[in-house]
Amino acid sequence: MMPNPVRLFHITAIDNLRAICQHGALISKNAGAIQRINYQNIAHSSAQNVRAGKPVPNPPGGSIHDYIPFYFAPRSPMLSAIHNGNVMGCSLKQDDILHLETTVERVTANNSEFVFYDRNATKSYSVAFTDLSKLVTEIAWDLITEAPQLDGFCKYFHDRHTPEKYIDRMECRQAEFLLKNAVHLSVMTCIGVINESKAEIVRKILTETGVNLPVAVKTNWYFLGQ
Repeated sequence: MMPNPVRLFHITAIDNLRAICQHGALISKNAGAIQRINYQNIAHSSAQNVRAGKPVPNPPGGSIHDYIPFYFAPRSPMLSAIHNGNVMGCSLKQDDILHLETTVERVTANNSEFVFYDRNATKSYSVAFTDLSKLVTEIAWDLITEAPQLDGFCKYFHDRHTPEKYIDRMECRQAEFLLKNAVHLSVMTCIGVINESKAEIVRKILTETGVNLPVAVKTNWYFLGQ
């Protein structure tokens, strides 16, 4: 069953937070390049090449790099890849990553342009939707929210041969909700970090940049053996 509200999570390096706060928003890759914003990269270069060239249905149009991506759950396969050193050119660990949380309802309240995919958007067979009513049927909520849960989301995402529904579980777990050009920090509900020392760093950046957002230690959003 689809959660209510539908929560969204964007991960980025804590090192990127100051620049994000100075702009007051998450900026898409293409918009950031125009503005010469240099974020710490945490993504697979091969996937980024695909995303740069993959068109989004028009409207809203453009390529995936014209959008800011959000997952429908924290503790993502992407975070696991970063932490395990499987992202070429990225030396960060999960401790260095924060989650920005919001909801579908908040990010679409002002008629923002969006698109969402039923799985990892880099897949050639991923399907894009622009009708919010399709969220109920086209996202694999049974996989995302089944037991055992951590903060409402299934703790497992690895593919398995049996039962059949787990064959492509990882890519379905990486279903994406994309917002075009920019997402203002005012629609965020929380910043989640791995421990209190990281929370202090984040709070200091927020204070220095004049951004008012709650910061919380969210151990269930990270891989800590639970």
